Amino acid sequence: MRIAIVCDWLLGTGGAERVVLELHRLYPKAPIYTSQYDSSPKLWFGDKWFEDADIRTGWLQKLPKSLKKFLPVLRAWYFSRLDLSGFDLVISSSGAEAKFVKVREGAKHISYIHAPTHYYWARYDDYLANPGFGLFDPVARIGLKLFVGPMRRWDYKAAQRLAHLIANSNYTKEQIKKYYGRDSTVIHPPVDIDRFKLLNKSSNLRHGFVTAGRQTPYKKIDLAVEAATLLKVPLTVIGKGPDHRWLKKIAGRSVTFLTNVSDEEMPQRLGEAKAFIFPGVDDFGIAAVEAMAAGTPVIAFRGGGALDYINKDSGIFFNEQTAESLAAAIKKLDSLKFSPEKVSKNSSRFSPAKFQKSIAVLVRSSLKTQ
Repeated sequence: MRIAIVCDWLLGTGGAERVVLELHRLYPKAPIYTSQYDSSPKLWFGDKWFEDADIRTGWLQKLPKSLKKFLPVLRAWYFSRLDLSGFDLVISSSGAEAKFVKVREGAKHISYIHAPTHYYWARYDDYLANPGFGLFDPVARIGLKLFVGPMRRWDYKAAQRLAHLIANSNYTKEQIKKYYGRDSTVIHPPVDIDRFKLLNKSSNLRHGFVTAGRQTPYKKIDLAVEAATLLKVPLTVIGKGPDHRWLKKIAGRSVTFLTNVSDEEMPQRLGEAKAFIFPGVDDFGIAAVEAMAAGTPVIAFRGGGALDYINKDSGIFFNEQTAESLAAAIKKLDSLKFSPEKVSKNSSRFSPAKFQKSIAVLVRSSLKTQ
């Protein structure tokens, strides 16, 4: 089998990149085609990101990486014209335009879908209200309005060509059915759970709360900040983003912001907290599972990917995306007892090994149907 891996971009160490890393480990001889690649990030143990992989980029690589958000139309054009005629199987990892690639007759294209492209579908209104381009927001809004129609049609058409779709959660499975009209198989993304289990502390050694993620409106980190301020409980907010200044403005004295937490430091930050607060609706939510691996229960909004892994042994839900509803859940946590060992055990089903096994089984099954 001649196999190729395709992904939107490789510009960090996020969840989408980690999916590609495990696909590379499963099929190490498969070249990886992408729009832009940054080779500088390192894994937590020091190895360079994809240092032994055959990464293949094109003319988009010559553009500044900072322009990534400006390039959806160009990415769609680039991927749709890639020559992959020499491959029998193409596996794409896509939450944007990588799934636009075409394969020759008789070949198969299986796509791991992180989400139907947010800025075309479910979060179009959010992007229109807060494009995240700073001074260029007015231009971005005009661009979204002009291109969303044809891009939706292009995106939908690309989804119809796929031999098999994989969803990263049951929530994403529903979104795929809603926007693409396709069935999909759920395979949860890989989480480096072993690294976080090393810092698993007993309950009496934990203090305060923690939340982490890119500080954008849909993450709803403002709810965590407002609830902690209301209750005057310690909260550590890890990360940065366009909402950072505003979050600091509404935060009380009990809230601490950390913008430069390294991969090495992250397990300690998650493992020392009483609970991880996960207030947004996410397609999956790797940070929440990492917290669970560290034995930290999760307080999550009842929706999105969190429904796949929060249960009575790993955390609690709040039902309304308001500071008051979240504050009530934080207070409820004091009356509950969570075993760090049980919380951590709940994360075991998201290991890289299980991800690889599930992908391999699905690939073999898909190829048999030829």
